[in-house]
Amino acid sequence: MDEKKLLIVDDQNGIRILLMEVFSTEGYQTYQAANGKLALDIVRTESPDLVLLDMKNPGMDGLEILKHIKTLNPSIKVIMMTAYGELDMIKEATELGALMHFTKPFDIDEMRLAVNMQLKGAVI
Repeated sequence: MDEKKLLIVDDQNGIRILLMEVFSTEGYQTYQAANGKLALDIVRTESPDLVLLDMKNPGMDGLEILKHIKTLNPSIKVIMMTAYGELDMIKEATELGALMHFTKPFDIDEMRLAVNMQLKGAVI
């Protein structure tokens, strides 16, 4: 079975490292990007199955990145990560095709479960 690919987009290094560790342990091929430009480069070259996308990124915000991802490949699943109080943006993200969102600080096990359900189609 092909390894599922997961891209983590967040300008906070600590969060990227944590999520990379968690999801590579789950058996996913993980990629990371600190900004939208890098994220979209990876989407083009690697075509990840799922993107964990932070709403706040330098240069290009999460909604803009999400629009680009969906234009490049509508089948890529996207889960948003948001700071408290970005509710209007969450609504827009959902309309643009994001599956769900996690508010920081998020529960890592809940996120792992959500990603596994999206990518493995079952709770492991």
